[in-house]
Amino acid sequence: MSLALQRLEFSYPDQGFALSVPEIAIQPGESIALVGPSGSGKTTLLNLIAGILMPGKGNITLHDVTLSELDVQQRRQHRLRHIGMIFQSFELLDYLDVCDNVLLQARLCHEITIDDTLEERAHAMACDLGLEDKWHRNVQALSQGERQRVAVCRALLLDPALVLADEPTGNLDPDNKVAALSKLIEECRQHKRILLTVTHDHSLLSNFDRVIDIATLLEKRGPAI
Repeated sequence: MSLALQRLEFSYPDQGFALSVPEIAIQPGESIALVGPSGSGKTTLLNLIAGILMPGKGNITLHDVTLSELDVQQRRQHRLRHIGMIFQSFELLDYLDVCDNVLLQARLCHEITIDDTLEERAHAMACDLGLEDKWHRNVQALSQGERQRVAVCRALLLDPALVLADEPTGNLDPDNKVAALSKLIEECRQHKRILLTVTHDHSLLSNFDRVIDIATLLEKRGPAI
């Protein structure tokens, strides 16, 4: 599944910020680093691609599906089924254990039935990322590195076409940072997933196939998220 952004325009009401993206095309299996100064709109662009925000003009197409042609609920289900999201703060539910956090996106997706096969796949992914003995442990008891691996498992479980990662290594120490990013890139390349990662860490950029500097895409008239 390829990802195409064409002539996007977006602005936050009354915030004096405008985002303009002429064109971006990303092919299956590509890993892209999205860089730029704080407040330049990197997270805004991820939210547009995910269908959480909608542009005022332009098109975003993933796997021949144009987001502007979907209503709110259709976009949500499209996001759950085809997009894995990894947040800097991981966005885990602290009252659930590792198992239920990994399966959470699957439970919310109407197209997915959670059966023994999916549960076995989830457990195997967790074991592969070193979480075997944490499977039924509450995520509050995990280290930052372990929480990050839970977030990666959840994002990859449904075999998404696109993985959006917003500073996914920002809370990790240097050794865990490199190991986690390498694993994520390897996983996406192997399964022909697109990986689009926001990062401020320029020491990691050599790991990616391409680097996109959002400053070259933006008309900036004020701060964005």
